[in-house]
Amino acid sequence: MRVTKLPAFKVFVVLAIAFSMSACSMFHHKRDTNDTLPVDKLYAKAHDSMEHADYSAASKAYQRLIARFPSGDYNEQAQLDLAYSQYKDNQPDDAYSTINRFIKTYPTHKHVDYAYYLRGLINFDRTGGAMERLLQRNEAQTRRDQGFNLKSFDDFSELSRRFPDSAYTADARQRMIYLRDVLAQFEINVAEYYLRNNAYVASANRAQYVIEHYQQAPQTGDALAILTRSYLGMDQKNLADQTRQVLALNYPDHPYLKDPKWPHSPSLLRKAIPFSGHH
Repeated sequence: MRVTKLPAFKVFVVLAIAFSMSACSMFHHKRDTNDTLPVDKLYAKAHDSMEHADYSAASKAYQRLIARFPSGDYNEQAQLDLAYSQYKDNQPDDAYSTINRFIKTYPTHKHVDYAYYLRGLINFDRTGGAMERLLQRNEAQTRRDQGFNLKSFDDFSELSRRFPDSAYTADARQRMIYLRDVLAQFEINVAEYYLRNNAYVASANRAQYVIEHYQQAPQTGDALAILTRSYLGMDQKNLADQTRQVLALNYPDHPYLKDPKWPHSPSLLRKAIPFSGHH
């Protein structure tokens, strides 16, 4: 038998192609994708990404799991974990949509208390941000739109009411106190604005709202003082005297009792300072 010899260069090319195809086959076999992994391994992959703070990769894996396996325990847990990953990945709209859908779909789920807590956290961080809270810029917080703070307060309130013994309730109640004070201060800021512009009915209404809805907030004293001044502005002396008596009884050290012009307008210089909170 005659054996045909291939030139050395052709032998090299054939071997290189064969090796390349073999390597690709081995690599593809070892590198299972989100479309081929079984549910338990896909969940483990997503969870591992989340544990290593790769929230974008975790979200993609959880989303694929939910699409491929539309029911079962893994699917339900993946929805919770997906919402958390989206929240940590600074995707609040997606996170809120995911967790809200979970609550509506599984209202009696064993972890629905966590779902309410997470929804409260998502809304809690949508007004301002971590850096602002770190710098304690509460004044700036109280001059922003309070829609998300109200939603967050309602979420935490729902958690506290429905699950008083939940592991998340204690933290939720502490956040509610913070939110209560922020919401009350927002109303005081608006009431002061109306008062400075002689809109006494509007300032009285805002002050009365704080007194009725945020009774335990430290801003209640300010609300009584503003209400007193508003009544005086409307020439309602009897109501003003009664309100001042309530203020003196409950807040004997309030500055209005010594300074009838309290609260004073912020100085023009302070208004000019960037981030001073005065707009």
